[in-house]
Amino acid sequence: MHKIWFERALPPEYADLLDGVAVSIGSASENLEAPFGSISEAQAIIAGGSFNYDAAVMDRAPQLRVIARTGIGLDNISLSAATARGVAVCNAPDAPTISTAEHTIALMFAVAKQLKWIDRALGQAAKQDYFNDYNGLELYGRRLGLIGLGRIGSRVGELALGLGMKVSGFDPFISAERAAQRGFELVQELETLLGQVDVVSLHVPLLPETRGMIDAARLAQMKQGAILINAARGGLVDEKALLAALEKGRLRGAGLDVFESEPPSPDHPLLARADVIATPHIAAATGASKDRLWRVAIGQALQVLGGERPAHLVNPEVWP
Repeated sequence: MHKIWFERALPPEYADLLDGVAVSIGSASENLEAPFGSISEAQAIIAGGSFNYDAAVMDRAPQLRVIARTGIGLDNISLSAATARGVAVCNAPDAPTISTAEHTIALMFAVAKQLKWIDRALGQAAKQDYFNDYNGLELYGRRLGLIGLGRIGSRVGELALGLGMKVSGFDPFISAERAAQRGFELVQELETLLGQVDVVSLHVPLLPETRGMIDAARLAQMKQGAILINAARGGLVDEKALLAALEKGRLRGAGLDVFESEPPSPDHPLLARADVIATPHIAAATGASKDRLWRVAIGQALQVLGGERPAHLVNPEVWP
């Protein structure tokens, strides 16, 4: 029997995926004070996004052959350490696309329609002229700017087109022809995009070159009254600079599913603002998405353990 360690405890409905081929040897959620306590015999790790999997963690599991992510991001896995140890790393790039894209659109609507402010106002005892005080934004005909035109970014763009929005994108790895096939205008310079669009939505991985890419200078390049949406990675945005831009009235608001530190502290200043809609990194946590994530991650781990190359191997140099 192969031995698999899970970051999150395996839900009972997926236990049958292991029948006859593998067993769970524990999970981090069983002992948060010593999360890797049962990892020593693991041949496979089903990794979420809450812990870092570096060389030290891998060395605690000398029989380790594969790390399978229940997600698409790999910023918490040391690919160099895994490759040096012959450990295959795979992810589930298609599984969260639909849910994350829908959540991005939901955040955009919530900020544009001032749902947090109007919900709070309705719960207050004081009388208010809601019709005149409310200033919701109609998105039809507005321009959405996508930073990153991969799976999720492109899906968001397609949904926005269905709403009657115009869509521009910035992605150095996508050709203008390919963007045009989807109905998007490709913009060659990021600062040009930021100055043209009414909503900016981030869809890039967290890498050394993208960390803090939306800083004070980039925020200053955005249109007055624009909206920022981030359902990718918290480290892409300088949160202090974002707070300052909101306080100065530069932006209409922000929709954030991710933060630099997760979950954010309850006293995080962005959470208190009526012009910020925040969720705790759950864009991909719908039932349908989680089902795909679990099945793809476990399936690929079992493929590797059975000697079969997985579909989404991200360090192919480890494969014979």
